[in-house]
Amino acid sequence: MNTIVSIAQVAVALAILNVWIVRFGKATSWRGGEAANMREEFTVYGLPDWFMYTIGFLKIALAVLLIAGVWVPALTRPAAMGMALLMIGAIAMHFKVGDAPLKSLPAFVVLSLCALVAFA
Repeated sequence: MNTIVSIAQVAVALAILNVWIVRFGKATSWRGGEAANMREEFTVYGLPDWFMYTIGFLKIALAVLLIAGVWVPALTRPAAMGMALLMIGAIAMHFKVGDAPLKSLPAFVVLSLCALVAFA
């Protein structure tokens, strides 16, 4: 089970780093509303730029902590729980703007993996 949890925590971390660093300015089918990049997505949600940068900082920091948690296990549960809270917020934003439930799928998968990591 430890191997599965470690794989899950690294998968969550890499997925978040991919979204917030590699694909930050790119369109994806998962973006809220008709947004073509992260800034537009937060505008669709009615959130200011400073909030986008705050959420980005938190997600990147928690992703780094999840990776560090492979070697320092005490970091894993708090990082996974923090990321889970942010994923609940992401799902709520998709529903707020009336997105199809499928657009929330990545956030739901990450939330589920975070629950596994935090409570396994």
